[in-house]
Amino acid sequence: MDIKLHKQATTTPKIRAEIQAAASSITDSELARQYGVSPATIRRWRYRDDVHDRPHTRHNLLATLTSEQEEMLVAAREFLRLGLDDLLVVAREFLNPRLSRSGLHRMLQRREVPTLAELARQDAGNDGKPRHKPFKDYEPGYVHIDIKHLPQMPDEDQKRYLYVAIDRATRWVYLEVRRSQSAKDAKAFTKRVEEKAPFTIQTVLTDNGKSFTDRFTRGGERKPSGRHPFDQECQAHGIDHRLIKPGRPQTNGMWSGSTAASARYCRPVAIRQARTWSKRSNVTLGCTIITSLRRRCIISHRSRR
Repeated sequence: MDIKLHKQATTTPKIRAEIQAAASSITDSELARQYGVSPATIRRWRYRDDVHDRPHTRHNLLATLTSEQEEMLVAAREFLRLGLDDLLVVAREFLNPRLSRSGLHRMLQRREVPTLAELARQDAGNDGKPRHKPFKDYEPGYVHIDIKHLPQMPDEDQKRYLYVAIDRATRWVYLEVRRSQSAKDAKAFTKRVEEKAPFTIQTVLTDNGKSFTDRFTRGGERKPSGRHPFDQECQAHGIDHRLIKPGRPQTNGMWSGSTAASARYCRPVAIRQARTWSKRSNVTLGCTIITSLRRRCIISHRSRR
């Protein structure tokens, strides 16, 4: 039996049960002398229904973030594989500038969010090696777009969806929370990405969902028809829309694109691109997390626009 006691506990579960079973005719002072504890300890355990220590965490948590903001940060952590410092930059810039690093860390622990090391082990095979190869280097403009379901909030009548766009080369990130995952919303999101991106988007990679393609929809063919609203939006901006291979969702996982070299030698820098926050309407976030070694590539690419 696994019993966890506070470091300064003066009683065991067995003694606590004996205290609770003591006759009512015995006073608290008499029990305190019998067990060598204070009367306050006797009163604490005599009138409880259990014999287990309670957590020291306060009952009314003074959380800096709302439940919706916490869900967004948890999704960003798991989907984008952002470290604590990178996640703190995003949270301070676009959600709450008063959020502390320790507060963010406590929130992740309270929600039992896996660490990056644990997520890496989940991505690895039985032999400990990654299940897929890292991406090769690309010029800025190769953007991954995906949609993640967000839990329905207690005060909402429907769930919402987190739209994510991330550039392979620069790690530029753009997020929006929308009320549906329809083709219309996916098209509008892509238009916003094109407007906010600090570079020319050349290629967009998505999965085979109905939000992005008619490749596997009812009545559709094995190849995209080009008539899907998302395809039409890409064509209007001269963007090459590519689809991942069926059955390989990891292809659209940008956390595999970061290399060990950039993690060792590059310091993340955050550049704010957009900020809009409304509790009852769309939530949009935009952020660039780039490395100092990539900045010259961004500047030179922007000058060619």
